[in-house]
Amino acid sequence: MQHPYGRSRRYHGRMLPASPAVSPGPARWVAVALALSLGAAVSLGITRFAYALLLPPMRADLGWSYTLAGAMNTVNALGYLLGALATPVLLRRWSPGALLLGGAVLATLFMGLCGFFLDAAPLLLQRLLAGVASAFMFITGGLMAARLGALDARRSALLLGLYYGGTGWGISLSALLVPAVLGAAPGPHGWTWAWWALALACALATALLVWPVRVLRRWEGAAAATAAAGAAAAASGPAAAVRVFRPRDFAPALAGYAMFGVGYIGYMTFVVALLRAQGVGAGAVTGFYALLGLAVVLSSRIWAGLLERSRGGEALARLNVLLGVATVLPALTAAWPVALASGLLFGGVFLSVVASTTALVRHNLPPSQWAAGISAFTIVFAAGQIVGPTVVGWIADGPGGLARGLVFSAAALWLGALLAARQKPKGDAE
Repeated sequence: MQHPYGRSRRYHGRMLPASPAVSPGPARWVAVALALSLGAAVSLGITRFAYALLLPPMRADLGWSYTLAGAMNTVNALGYLLGALATPVLLRRWSPGALLLGGAVLATLFMGLCGFFLDAAPLLLQRLLAGVASAFMFITGGLMAARLGALDARRSALLLGLYYGGTGWGISLSALLVPAVLGAAPGPHGWTWAWWALALACALATALLVWPVRVLRRWEGAAAATAAAGAAAAASGPAAAVRVFRPRDFAPALAGYAMFGVGYIGYMTFVVALLRAQGVGAGAVTGFYALLGLAVVLSSRIWAGLLERSRGGEALARLNVLLGVATVLPALTAAWPVALASGLLFGGVFLSVVASTTALVRHNLPPSQWAAGISAFTIVFAAGQIVGPTVVGWIADGPGGLARGLVFSAAALWLGALLAARQKPKGDAE
């Protein structure tokens, strides 16, 4: 299979011939990855994680229990699971770029609609539908980022990290936007204006996403003939092999990733509420969440080498261990420096866990199987997220409160690390 810079490439032990393909400069690769990362910013950074900032005022205004407040993110995760199950089917009819943009439009719509309801039932429905749309976006964006990395193998891990790090831009924007809108909003239900402001941010990001979709489509078209020639060469001769994605081959990593879904979402749903309950001021909470988002962005560079070297489950295991440490810290003490360290560590790790599964798929499967592999990991991730918020909310309504709920989340992450550590490489598809 042709490398974008004209070098020959090894596929199943055979050296394939080099021929000219796509060769933009390094700045161009990074610019496209950063623009594509707006998909991650909308699908997770805003559509899911901005809710943590809205949970305290909505709970106080509407008289919710922690269980109901957690259920808002549980149904969002259920929608994400439904979207993940539907995405492989939809990709048979539409291109990843078209599905990415369609999901962005739908996510924008459902975010805006959340500002028009006060009853729990319609809000739960909007969160469910937003989860479906965000799955369309996040899976197809990850698939496009993986394909972008395949066009520039030397920077593949960095480009993947930049895409997933876009979630941090969404978190930081939400941290700055939501408190400002809450402070200026008129009327008794000021949080409704925050939903509309977030929807406007999603709309602007959707418009900007058109450019990387077009550019990547053009680059992939330029490389298509070469890729076809490489695939034909790989399919001939005794060294050829046909590999398909089989979930049992990745069972330890899938199980570990499911526990990651259970564990991380409890922190991202309730950590702001915990800080407010511990007496942390609104300004400090804004800074905490903004810095957490910035750490997500920077994590793309921090862990790029680990993701490139890890062919089995070692990256997923190590990152889950660190994430568990970050999650349990604010449950052990209310000291502000510890809470800040927790946010920075959490932000610097959690989206790299997601990137590690995409890297695992890239390292062990041929490109034709990437969509199936990424979708499978997304499905177990979504299933874990369904469990996490409601269980943590239920624990928080009992003795020990939110702190005990985060201890449960940390335990789930450490269990995920033990499971992922059993994942062995299945071969090198590159």
